[in-house]
Amino acid sequence: MKVYISADMEGVTGLVGADDVQMGGRDYERGRVMMTEDVNAAVRGAVAAGAREVVVNDTHSAMRNLLVEDLHPAASLVRGKPKPMGMLQDLDSSFDAAVFVGYHARAGALGVLSHSFMGHEIEDMWLDDDHAMGEIGFAHSTATALGVPVVALSGCDVACAELTEWEGDGGYVRTVPVKYARDRFAARLRPAEEARRAIEEAVREGVREAPSRTRPAPDTTEHTLTVRWQSASVAQQLEGIPGVTCSGGDAGKDPAHDRSVRVSGDLPALFRLFGVFMGVAYALTGQAPYC
Repeated sequence: MKVYISADMEGVTGLVGADDVQMGGRDYERGRVMMTEDVNAAVRGAVAAGAREVVVNDTHSAMRNLLVEDLHPAASLVRGKPKPMGMLQDLDSSFDAAVFVGYHARAGALGVLSHSFMGHEIEDMWLDDDHAMGEIGFAHSTATALGVPVVALSGCDVACAELTEWEGDGGYVRTVPVKYARDRFAARLRPAEEARRAIEEAVREGVREAPSRTRPAPDTTEHTLTVRWQSASVAQQLEGIPGVTCSGGDAGKDPAHDRSVRVSGDLPALFRLFGVFMGVAYALTGQAPYC
């Protein structure tokens, strides 16, 4: 079996503040250790379930966070940026299962370090106009569109609930709350060793069951992505990309504020194009996350 692990940082065991997850922060180096340990727990679970290949994608910020020398030797690592597919780089239909480690809730949710990709610059996102989403929803939808089931996620309790909602009735994804949000920068923490045992167990059971479950059917249909930006300038510049249109705020329901953009395509193509959106937005705003 082949297992894919996408690893973010905000949802890692013990981390609650910007200084824990931002390069140069006073606790960032400690955060890297915690992130590596959570990922190693997931790798151990995948290997115990019979995975013959495990690919880990470091997806946070500059995507150079995991301690290479301390990573589990069974895993290969996708490191650095830019990556055309960002948080899902190197994921394809040959994988039997996908795992999300250290993920966080979307912008507007009262989860630990919640945001959607770019701190405060992205106010909200929708898939097909009616389903608000952040990184969890977009990554889950794209992975399943490729025919790869998401079998486990670790993060705060709000992030776990978000994935369960996306999975819907009949889903079998296992979620591991490693902390319980008390506010955006505060949480009750689960003991680290207990949290990592839970990650390992959830991944082991999720990967073990994957071959006996019905895989999601590859989705090549057209979907619509809408992104509402904090800055109308970003929306205006993105409208220069063929196929991208300004829709007004709130998924087209507030035409007085033209700072939302819409574009349609299949999900992998939308996921890749969204990476271009972020490149444009970073160039225009230069805003640090969590402001």
